[in-house]
Amino acid sequence: MTLNDELYQKIEQKKAVVGVIGLGYVGLPLILCFAEKGFKSIGFDIDTKKTALLMRGESYIKHIPAERIRKAMDSGLFSTPAGFASAAECDAILIAVPTPLNKNREPDVQYIVASCEAIVPYIRKGQLIVLESSTYPGTTDEVMIPILEKSGLKVDNDFFAAFSPEREDPANKDYRTETIPKVVGATSPEGLKVAEKLYQQVIVRTIPVSSTKAAEATKLLENTFRAINIALVNELKMTFMKMGIDIWEIIDAAKTKPFGFMPFYPGPGLGGHCIPVDPFYLTWKAREYGVSTRFIELAGDINTSMPDFVIHRAMEVLNDCHKSVKGSRILLLGLAYKSNIDDDRESPTYSLMEKLEDLGAAVHYNDPYIPVIKMTREYAKFAGRTSAAISHNYDLIIIVTAHDEYKSLDIQKLQVPILDTRNTIRQAHPLLYKA
Repeated sequence: MTLNDELYQKIEQKKAVVGVIGLGYVGLPLILCFAEKGFKSIGFDIDTKKTALLMRGESYIKHIPAERIRKAMDSGLFSTPAGFASAAECDAILIAVPTPLNKNREPDVQYIVASCEAIVPYIRKGQLIVLESSTYPGTTDEVMIPILEKSGLKVDNDFFAAFSPEREDPANKDYRTETIPKVVGATSPEGLKVAEKLYQQVIVRTIPVSSTKAAEATKLLENTFRAINIALVNELKMTFMKMGIDIWEIIDAAKTKPFGFMPFYPGPGLGGHCIPVDPFYLTWKAREYGVSTRFIELAGDINTSMPDFVIHRAMEVLNDCHKSVKGSRILLLGLAYKSNIDDDRESPTYSLMEKLEDLGAAVHYNDPYIPVIKMTREYAKFAGRTSAAISHNYDLIIIVTAHDEYKSLDIQKLQVPILDTRNTIRQAHPLLYKA
């Protein structure tokens, strides 16, 4: 029996042990899917607070109920042991760790490197190792595999390697991890066969591509497409506002066309791990080949400038009220990058908070899903701040995230000017402004 035949049969018979490194917004729902389908599943994370909560059957992600975790733990199929020694038990190891940008907007793959180095002492013949983290084309071949081969094992002779980009959309009511088709690319036909078989156990459909680079590029195309179209509507919003035209009305009208148009919506800046990050991974890699990705870089410039546009609008609103930014009390509604979730990665609220404070404003935030700001790499100075109550004790309120809780704000009762960057409030009022 060949290497891939043995692993293939283990997966088919649900005797394969599945490990996931990185138990965040991607890794946790993924490993729960495998446990719920009858696979022994082992979770790894360097954050011991996360693993301790999971062992107690508690959730740290809003849209993943604790009951789901408790059921997986009680089944005996899900565990989160300390360290990485248990990687030796795994037949498949899926790596789903962060891939942020550094201060120079260049790829930071330190978490991929650290994860691979951590399992090198424990990998063995017959394993499948899959990278899921969004990254530039070539990362699997150029970064992951060379580290894993330090074990003395060789890819496709002793172990298989693949890339399958995550496609999580937290709190999406229409699609879950198991119902979103999965793109898979590997370094050999045998590895692809095994990787597809693994994901087919929990995912509705797999889409095989020719290589790991093709799979990596697929993810970048998906998110670059979104970033460019969001940049377009952001630019049109600013243009139409000068003309006295409401961009939201125009989008609502345009999306009635049943073909040739897809609605995208403007905002105060991009948030989340994918859209603000992935296009820069592609532009960085393109420079290695002497290619200038001007279209992508222009979109990036527009999107990253949106917080400044909001600041300018805030100045105009305060000026209408005979006030200046300096000395004003401002409340930002929403710290999460997206409505009705507790994920604050790359949230534009942080940029707004910093810029407004630099201008002399006293800035507070409110978010029903993020009561306390956790430590972040770029905005460590905000760690520990707590969500403030919505009240009339502010000179300006800015809606940054369209949480459902903000849709019914009583402007008449608050009597505070509100700057809405998300078209959250549909009622007309003299104190309601748009940005």
